[in-house]
Amino acid sequence: MQSESPKQTMIVAACLCLVCSVLVSTAAVVLRPAQQIQKTLDIQRNILKVSGRYDESRSIASQFKRIEPVLIELAGKRPRISNPSEEGIDLNTYDPRKAAKKTYDSVAVNPPGGLPQISRREIYTIAYEIRKDDGNLDQVILPVYGKGLWSTLYGFIAVDADGQTIRGVTFYEHGETPGLGGEVDNVAWKALWPGKSAFMTADIEDASLDHLPTPTIQVAKGHVTPETAQAEHKVDGLSGATITSNGVTALVKYWLGPDGFGSYLHQLRSERAATAPTSSAAEGETNG
Repeated sequence: MQSESPKQTMIVAACLCLVCSVLVSTAAVVLRPAQQIQKTLDIQRNILKVSGRYDESRSIASQFKRIEPVLIELAGKRPRISNPSEEGIDLNTYDPRKAAKKTYDSVAVNPPGGLPQISRREIYTIAYEIRKDDGNLDQVILPVYGKGLWSTLYGFIAVDADGQTIRGVTFYEHGETPGLGGEVDNVAWKALWPGKSAFMTADIEDASLDHLPTPTIQVAKGHVTPETAQAEHKVDGLSGATITSNGVTALVKYWLGPDGFGSYLHQLRSERAATAPTSSAAEGETNG
């Protein structure tokens, strides 16, 4: 029986590789829409979870109808963009993560090192506003990201309508070490965030668009107790994961600060103050 020549072997191998590559490429193209749908649903699920509104018994799409995406110009004097189309942006297709990688859609992180190991961030991003039944704002969900030890952590921070109180934190994508930095996924650790204050009250009172407050919230080293100094601004550190803990502190401070969502949060506080009843009006209602 005549054995195959080296040439025949190479031809068979090349044909096999070609067929396999065509099959893999075709599968990737065919499955891409389904993968994108699942990716979108996963992000929406995380937004619902961090807001405290996720219900496993209901579809994500039906729950998400009450959440309004809004275009935000980071560090902008007019942070909430009322008409995204004027900026050439479609909220249904805009991807801030992709924008951050394009020179013309991003800017240098300021101050340098403010977001460690990340040199540029997107100009525009999408926040999510959740309103009460009476139409008043309940909370906002802000997308955040930053470097940990091994990876970039992507997540969301929920902030109360007061523009100051943390309602929740979650990370939906990262590559931190399981049992150490990976504890950012621990339900018990995430439960420590709600009720924490992102800023000093005095800084909020003196704030303006030209003088935005610097966040004081941080992941502290060790366990935080009621007796800990400024405990309302601190969350327990991740045991054995100092670098990840520092990374979370850095990203939270950056995104809630002047170069991130600072002006947007200031806008929320100003709107809340403008619609709040005056003390005299409130007294009149009580006496009446």
